[in-house]
Amino acid sequence: MVGFKNRYMTLEVILDPNKELAKKDPVIITTYNVTKAIKDSILVNFGECGLASSLGSFQVKYVNEITRLCIIRASREDHQKVWSAITMVRSIADCPVIFNLLDLSGSIRACKTAALKCDELKFEQHKVVVGSNLSAQDTQKMQFYLDKIKGLEH
Repeated sequence: MVGFKNRYMTLEVILDPNKELAKKDPVIITTYNVTKAIKDSILVNFGECGLASSLGSFQVKYVNEITRLCIIRASREDHQKVWSAITMVRSIADCPVIFNLLDLSGSIRACKTAALKCDELKFEQHKVVVGSNLSAQDTQKMQFYLDKIKGLEH
């Protein structure tokens, strides 16, 4: 018997640079926000039937609110539909965003490796930008996210 085949997408969420943002962080990127935005996009662009067919294995596996990195699982048959819907997402919680696909793989192990490398690099950039204002709480939270990536399974 053949196992169920999935595709894993490593994405970064970029706040729209063309929009002037009043606050420092206008939206906190959460699993719920990302899932809702993608499901709404699938519904608008592919209808109820498209949404129903892609929900079988669709899951947001990981979201890092500091580096704005996320891992999404979709079935092999529907990953292109989900990917298309992701590119059409224009806002999360009324904040304009752009999704950038960093890695697409057939195994969670390869996706974990790419996400871990990217998360570490993005956190180093975050440290440089924040400078001496980096709190111990942010460092602790980032360590929690890195441990969460290492523990990802099917």
